[in-house]
Amino acid sequence: MKSKRLGKGLEALIPQMSPEEESEKKEKLFEIEVARVRANPFQPRSEFDKKGLDELKQSILENGVIQPITVRKTEEGFELIVGERRLRAVQELGFDRIPAFVMDVDSEDKMLELALVENIQREDLNPIELARAYQRLQKEYGLTHEAVAQKVGKDRATVTNFIRLLKLPKKIQDSLSSGQISMGHARALMGLSSPSEQIGMWKKIIKQGWSVRKVEEAVRNQIETKEKIKKVAVHERPPYMVEIEDRLRSVLGTQIRIRKSGKGGKIEISYYSDEDLDRLVELLESL
Repeated sequence: MKSKRLGKGLEALIPQMSPEEESEKKEKLFEIEVARVRANPFQPRSEFDKKGLDELKQSILENGVIQPITVRKTEEGFELIVGERRLRAVQELGFDRIPAFVMDVDSEDKMLELALVENIQREDLNPIELARAYQRLQKEYGLTHEAVAQKVGKDRATVTNFIRLLKLPKKIQDSLSSGQISMGHARALMGLSSPSEQIGMWKKIIKQGWSVRKVEEAVRNQIETKEKIKKVAVHERPPYMVEIEDRLRSVLGTQIRIRKSGKGGKIEISYYSDEDLDRLVELLESL
């Protein structure tokens, strides 16, 4: 039985890798065995559209694999860097070989970086996948938001805003991943301080089909209402508590809030930057 190949004359144009060639550093195109390619463990994409994959398979059947995958050499064979949809397509089609660029990549952070950057450039990631990929670069390799931004060609604020999405409740994250709500909706919801408030507003977006502008307005109104309630509560507090806050504010040079609960309570000390926090710690330690 004749094995399934790439077709369209590609095999004649793309050399197969011999064992000797596999051990050398190469920066050219080869035809490699599909069975020897392992999926990229750092692939930032978590969802693959079945319809899109079926369309890709049909295209490959008609035209072959136009865009080669990119892999790195390992002891067991090859590890995919970019091109997972193409690899999945040829696997399901039963192809024996696939065209591939073999790169010399010797670190896991570089693997993740290449997979992330390639997907960003192709705009293949949904906002939550992108946020998780940024966060993974940050946490696993000790990078700052600024360093992550430099690697992927974005500004620091963009990276920070995407990572903030991961603080939203999972229901909202899933809704954003599926395209039920937009990035604009999600960013507006982040203006609310509690998950319960965010979920409540999200339900209104889904049920009533609110636009991003409508959500921004609703969030702003909700925040303003809470501030008014707080101001009323401040005036209702005992005078001695207000006096103590003023004394502490004078000593520490920052906003102080005393919250009474039963016979006890808590004192909240505000800070406005890392430097301000360091100043407060040193001041408190010296008291």
